[in-house]
Amino acid sequence: MRRLLVTGGAGFIGANFVHYSRRLWPAVRVVVLDALTYAGNLANLASLRDDEGLTFVQGDICDGGLLKDLFKDHAFDSVVHFAAETHVDRSIVSSEAFIRTNVLGTQTLLEAALTAWKPDFGTRRFHHISTDEVYGSLGPNDPAFNEATPYDPKSPYAASKAASDFLVRACAHTHGLPVTITNCSNNYGPYQFPEKLIPLMIVNALMGKPLPVYGDGLNVRDWLHVEDHCTAIACVLNRGSPGETYNVGGGGEMTNLDLVNLLCETIDRKFAGNRQLGESFPDCPAAHGTRCKALVSFVKDRPGHDRRYAISADKLARDVGFRAQTPFAEGIAATVDWYVANEPWWRAIQGGSYRDWIRLQYGNRS
Repeated sequence: MRRLLVTGGAGFIGANFVHYSRRLWPAVRVVVLDALTYAGNLANLASLRDDEGLTFVQGDICDGGLLKDLFKDHAFDSVVHFAAETHVDRSIVSSEAFIRTNVLGTQTLLEAALTAWKPDFGTRRFHHISTDEVYGSLGPNDPAFNEATPYDPKSPYAASKAASDFLVRACAHTHGLPVTITNCSNNYGPYQFPEKLIPLMIVNALMGKPLPVYGDGLNVRDWLHVEDHCTAIACVLNRGSPGETYNVGGGGEMTNLDLVNLLCETIDRKFAGNRQLGESFPDCPAAHGTRCKALVSFVKDRPGHDRRYAISADKLARDVGFRAQTPFAEGIAATVDWYVANEPWWRAIQGGSYRDWIRLQYGNRS
């Protein structure tokens, strides 16, 4: 690999991958393409602003002319495609942006890669990032999703990602484009936009605001630290077989309620061991010796809420030699530390669309 295009590289997982790739492959030239919609944030890449091997381009993956020019000007030999609308709740309110970006955008990017690379694909690689949500919902005793699990998406977001997966596979079958796909479980870690469960709970707890839990809180998710995800992607790029799909899971199944309680306990302990935190976040219950768990508030469940996700990453381990390495409790503690240490980052994005979205979902309690 010499020249890499990362789409959606100013978003949560994409930005973490950009940071990871600059450490792992310092000689590789990287171009980040991001439309900087509400969840794309240049602050996620601020520490790389002086990296001469990194170029940022603000643009839309649905812009075929822009993509054609980028492939011509930079001669990419690899693409890692993160760019997507990802929040299930937003897709339920309005799915149009999800179809446009996730389906049409992926098709436009595939066409650009085909035009630039064929007929001799050589060692080039198009890697597509997808989700476990394309598989649907599991019962409490069902085996974990594997790569042969039939697709059964339950939300507009999941349906749009399933469609993009099929487009990538069809392009590989029809045109021979060397593709790989990874379907990941729920990610967590630095730079995650605070509409998602873990950062929302951390930020609300620090500010002394309600911790809204959907329904009975017993929906189960498999949690994957974003650094493990980035490592898995790099391993697939280096050792994965073209045409293959690999599931990436963290082996951290937990109900949403247990997760929120773990976050509360983690914050309580950190405040108990560091009085300065109470001075920095005086509205947090832990600043006054009260448990953050008191902030938990159950809210009306969202429509079609999938009950359980679980990922089998056995194929990834067998064929590529990687399993997630971050113990969940350690990853959660490190994530809490990051949000505590990066208050200016999340304070800066608490206006505008984020604030309006939280009000829409949870009312004035948040």
